[in-house]
Amino acid sequence: MLNENLKLPFPVSLEHIPYLWQHSDVLIFLVDLDDYSTFNTGYLNRIELESLERLQTSHFKKRYIISRTVLKHILCNVTGELSASGISTYRDGHGKVCIRNHNELYICISYTESLAALAISKVEVGIDIELGKKLSLKSNLKNLRTKSSCTDEPASETDLLKIWTLKEAYSKFSNKNMHLIFNKELDLSNVSHSTFVLDNKYIFSVITHSDSHTININRLHKIRCNWD
Repeated sequence: MLNENLKLPFPVSLEHIPYLWQHSDVLIFLVDLDDYSTFNTGYLNRIELESLERLQTSHFKKRYIISRTVLKHILCNVTGELSASGISTYRDGHGKVCIRNHNELYICISYTESLAALAISKVEVGIDIELGKKLSLKSNLKNLRTKSSCTDEPASETDLLKIWTLKEAYSKFSNKNMHLIFNKELDLSNVSHSTFVLDNKYIFSVITHSDSHTININRLHKIRCNWD
């Protein structure tokens, strides 16, 4: 079963982040990439620029630049750093996004369409967000067919999309490649997991360690910085 539909409140500003961080274990911000029509690479370091160059399309490049720039402004309000330009991200040997000199923070990023979900956490975390009717997943979902736990009927496409997001989130949480998890039964007995329907449009899953954690999901107001 999916969790009850979550209606997100009005967007929060960067100034509210220290308060939210003080009262949360996991902060998740939804960022509308279409809010940003102009952007540059001024906030990216050398390693990030090299990662950017490996991306093949303008869409992937744009979302990389915007997500990293917005993430750094969020982190300024979490860490007390004076400048977003002084914050550096990198990927470890398994692809997990990390923040240099801030090993106490855990980061996870997910995209769907023109939306980015950015998680900043005090505990290890994995997230995934998908559009509720993402047609491009249909061929993959067919390979994910499973029986429902309560009936012999095949799972609905919505249930399958929930399984997909949980597997993606678990892949990021455990730092394992998705192809190692895709065709296996997902064992969630030792983790805490939740799946939400956001604004009756997106399916969103989050996984942390089995302890109870406070998860705060928000939309982020468009940030003002020098994009030109």
